[in-house]
Amino acid sequence: MPASAALARFRVIDLTQVRAGPTACRQLADWGADVIQVQMPDHMRGDDTLGGQDGSDYQYTHRNKRSITLNLKEHEGIEILKKLIDKADVVVENFRPDVKFRLGIDYETLSKTNPRLVYASISGFGQDGPLAQRPGFDQIAQGISGLMSVTGTPGEGPMRVGIPIADLCAGIFAAQGILVALLEREASGKGQWVHTSLLESMVYMMDFQTSRWLIDQDIPTQAGNYHPTSIPTGVYKAKDGYMNIAVFGSKIWERFCDILGAPEWVTDERYKDKQGRSVNRDSINAEINRRLAAHDRAYWVEKFNAGGVACGLINDVKGVFEEPQIAHLGMVKEVVSKHHGLQRMVGQPVQLERTPSTIARSAPKRGEHSEEILKELGIDTSELAVLKTKGVY
Repeated sequence: MPASAALARFRVIDLTQVRAGPTACRQLADWGADVIQVQMPDHMRGDDTLGGQDGSDYQYTHRNKRSITLNLKEHEGIEILKKLIDKADVVVENFRPDVKFRLGIDYETLSKTNPRLVYASISGFGQDGPLAQRPGFDQIAQGISGLMSVTGTPGEGPMRVGIPIADLCAGIFAAQGILVALLEREASGKGQWVHTSLLESMVYMMDFQTSRWLIDQDIPTQAGNYHPTSIPTGVYKAKDGYMNIAVFGSKIWERFCDILGAPEWVTDERYKDKQGRSVNRDSINAEINRRLAAHDRAYWVEKFNAGGVACGLINDVKGVFEEPQIAHLGMVKEVVSKHHGLQRMVGQPVQLERTPSTIARSAPKRGEHSEEILKELGIDTSELAVLKTKGVY
């Protein structure tokens, strides 16, 4: 039941937990790869993450996968895992860096019997170095990377981003690295070790803020809801609530002033150029909010967009799915779970016209496909019974 034809020829072994690794594997599963999620048997598992396996978070993160349980503390469990990997294209793991070597499932070991294997590792801080053995956590990476220093309102201390952005970006970058390695394999015939971390992903995502320091020797600070370099751009308040307005460039500035009924600002020494508006940021923002208070958000969103000035509502999550454009884009997909009935969740944000992505499977229960997958390896019913009795799966 591939979710797409695009990656249906690839098999992925998912050895990951929590969010970053499962996100990488979900990316591949959504494009049709046969992703086999390897989990510990029921009698060995600890507390479920992501709100438990019946929770909405888990259901979203592990869709389009199959699940097998294997006890990796038993020799037979490791041997079965190696058989699975020998027939796979990709392995994804997010153990602490030393664990894979202790279990004998590191890239160098596995590539001896499967030289075409693409082996992806996701960690908190990298595979080696002074922080490599520290436990990785999204908010810790947000802090060390500098992200929290540029997020939030000036004077109110650092602020985390409202989503687990380090986990998500590490997962997405890992999936991208896997795809690059698979493309390269077509030329070389060889797999390779791909690795990223929450910290590397966040430093990369700092983008122009890193260049402000590395090139300009300027340390970025918090700008709250206002853009740090382009003014006026940020959150403004109309009669009935908040909205975003983005004014980039002198021509857009002139249009903005006309629509707001303040054409004199175009020649005002305080506001006529970017530098002046930066110095007088507080006064121009106060003036803008005073004028916006005359009408509600719908009025201004229509006026500004009609005049070529970017403007939009600030929605809560409920409001997101009431947006006509979101409905038009078809971002919400449906799948029927045999455990939970009809489910709705957000699909992939990239559209491939000929080989689209869908949600073909709901998230599996732990070990739901164990016997199915083991039989694919040639293990017969009598052997399955023995392995079950020994607690191998």
